[in-house]
Amino acid sequence: MTPETLTAADASLGFTSQEEEIAVDSLAVRGELPDWLTGTLVRVTPALLDHANHWFDGLAMLHAFGIGTGGVSYGSRFIESREYRHVREHGKLRGRGFGTDPCRSIFQRMSSLFDPGTTDNCNVNVTRLGERWIAMTETPIAIEFDPETLATIGPVEWAGRTDHASAHPGYDFERRELVSYVVRFGPRSSYQLYAVPDGSTERRTIAKIPVREPAYMHSFALTSRYAVLFDQPLVVNPLRMAFGNRPFIENYEWKPERGSRFLIIDRQAGELKATVETDAFFTFHQVNAFEEDGELVVDMVAFEDASIIDALYLDKLRAGAREAFAGRLRRYRLPLDGGRVEHEDLYDEPLELPRIAYRSRNGRPYRFVYAAAQHGADYFDSLVKVDVGDGSAARWREPGCYPGEPVLVSAPAPESEDDGVVLSVVLDTAAKRSFLLVLDAGSFEEIARAEAPHLIPFGFHGDFAREEF
Repeated sequence: MTPETLTAADASLGFTSQEEEIAVDSLAVRGELPDWLTGTLVRVTPALLDHANHWFDGLAMLHAFGIGTGGVSYGSRFIESREYRHVREHGKLRGRGFGTDPCRSIFQRMSSLFDPGTTDNCNVNVTRLGERWIAMTETPIAIEFDPETLATIGPVEWAGRTDHASAHPGYDFERRELVSYVVRFGPRSSYQLYAVPDGSTERRTIAKIPVREPAYMHSFALTSRYAVLFDQPLVVNPLRMAFGNRPFIENYEWKPERGSRFLIIDRQAGELKATVETDAFFTFHQVNAFEEDGELVVDMVAFEDASIIDALYLDKLRAGAREAFAGRLRRYRLPLDGGRVEHEDLYDEPLELPRIAYRSRNGRPYRFVYAAAQHGADYFDSLVKVDVGDGSAARWREPGCYPGEPVLVSAPAPESEDDGVVLSVVLDTAAKRSFLLVLDAGSFEEIARAEAPHLIPFGFHGDFAREEF
C-alpha cells in the first residue's frame, strides 16, 4: 500500500512509511501565532514500517516544529539507533520487537535470557533529562539527540540493570528530579520505583515491590507524595518469555479473573502504602492523580480488555479495523485506609493520548483534559477539551483530517488553567501531507496552522520546549 493508492479521508495513509528526512527554514502559515509562543515542538513517530508487524515496531523518526517571530520551521530525521542501522542493512529487526520478531536461533534466544527489552528503537516519547533531550521506548535504553539538528548523539545507558521500562516518566518540579519505574524479570521479578536528579543518570531506588507474574504497564500516576502503579491482568511468566521465541507482547496473557490492582507507593516512606483491588480493565495512559477527602483520585483512559494491543497490528490498522481504537476517560477513587473502590466515566466518547496543564496541575485537582477523540470515524478524527467537572467538551474537527496528541503550551504567567494554546500535528488526507495546528486553549478555536512539506506518519508523543534553538 502506497500513499498514491489511497483515497482522500482514508486514515490508512498515516500508517505508510516516510523515508524523507528534510529541513525547511520557513513554512507557509495561515492565521496568526501569539507573540509569546516561541520554542520547539519535538515529536517522535514510527516512520519506517515495512519491516514491522506491529505499529509499535516502526523505526523512530524525530519531527521538530520551531516557532518564533520569524514564523515556523520544520525538520525531520531518523534516530540512528542500532536497530535502525540493522533494519537498513538486513531488512528486519536486530532483536525482539514489541510485536515483531526476527527468526532467531536457539543460541540468540538463550543469550537474551531475562533480557527481553533490548531494542533501542526509541519511537514512543521524548523528554528532557536536565539539559539533555532524550527519546524513549519501553526498554532500558534511551537515545540522546540534538534538539536543533535532530542528530543522534548516542545511547543513555542507565546505571543498574532493568528489563521493561516506562516511556512516560513523571517530573517532580519541587525536588527537580525525574520519577519513573522499571520492571525486573527473573526468578524473583519486581517493580522498582526510582528517581533521577537533574544532570544525572544514576537511579535512586524509592521502593521495590516483588511480583510473581509482572503486568504490562505503559505509564503511571504521580502526586507530591504518592506514585500509583497499575498492576493490570495482562501478565507474563518470565521463564516462558526467556525461553520462548515470540515477540515481547505476545508472551503476555490476559487473565481477567485476577482483577486489577492499584499499587499506591508512599514516596516519602519508600514503601507500599496500599494495594487497592478492582475489576479487570486495561489502560495505556494515566491522566492525573490527586488526594481528596482521604482518597486518591486517579483519572485514566480505560479499555474493557487488552484487545486494543491486537488491534494495533499494522495489517489491521491498514485494513481499517479500528473501531475499538480508543478508550474511555474514567475516574477511580481509591481509599487510602481501606474501603470500596468507586469509579465513573467522565466523558461519553472514546478518546486517547490525554494531556493536561502538567506543570501547574499534575498531582493536584484540575479541570481540563485535552485528547484525540473518535467521533464516528475509524481513527482519531477530532480533538477534544473535556471539563472533568461536568463532562462537557469543546471539539475541533475538519473532514478528512486526523489529529495527533494535543500538547498544551501555557502562556507566560497564565491567568487560568486553559490560558495558552494547544498544538497538534494533523494529517490532511486530501493534501496527503500534514500540518501543525494551533488552537486557542480557552475557546478551542483554530488560530493558526503551518503546512508541513510532507506526510508525517501517525505517532504517539512529544513535548514543547520554550527555548529557541
